[in-house]
Amino acid sequence: MALLEVKDLQVYYGVIQALKGISFEVNEGEIVTLIGANGAGKTTTMQTVIGLIPSKGGSIVYEGTDITKFPSHKIVGMGMSQVPEGRRIFQELTVYDNLMLGAYLEKDANVIKERIENCFEQFPILQERRSQIAGTLSGGEQQMLAMSRALMANPKLLMLDEPSMGLSPLLVSQVFDIIKDMNKKGITILLVEQNAEKALAIADRAYVLANGEITHQGTGAELAGSEEIKKAYLGG
Repeated sequence: MALLEVKDLQVYYGVIQALKGISFEVNEGEIVTLIGANGAGKTTTMQTVIGLIPSKGGSIVYEGTDITKFPSHKIVGMGMSQVPEGRRIFQELTVYDNLMLGAYLEKDANVIKERIENCFEQFPILQERRSQIAGTLSGGEQQMLAMSRALMANPKLLMLDEPSMGLSPLLVSQVFDIIKDMNKKGITILLVEQNAEKALAIADRAYVLANGEITHQGTGAELAGSEEIKKAYLGG
């Protein structure tokens, strides 16, 4: 069953068309990835789906509801969270305060406490650093905090925008292991990632974006095995 359906999505920056009628879907329980070069429209797609950028045409349907014109806070309240490109944690606040901000729509203190405990169970280093100023964390720790902050909203669909950016190869592998683990725990994943090899290795299905259009689609394994995709995105 499709949790998210994007149909003929069109987005403009002034007179420049950034998305030229793209369509894709994310089924419940899947990991779906969007790959492509810088400037292909991946981040624009994410930000439009979550309500940060308005579309000029097409539709975004989440759990059967057309959310195309919904504001971001309402979309988050429906069960969708985003880990933005560059992490965007609140640098001046503590780890704990960052997590609390992720649960700003939840009013039940016991529920919030349980979610924080779950985050600390998944990311023990954050429990050690709970009182530390977030801006002093390492890059990998900041990425874990950004993921945890998104999980505090208890999402059904988690969108990750370039989670491996700026991380060492060891930490990149760790982040992708975390993504797989979150998916196994029942969270549907939409992943935007420039590390196409890693993304395709964990994806159930994948779409290739180029110049605001979807040029290829298939299972992660199919695209990873495509000679054309290898040459363009995998260094083959």
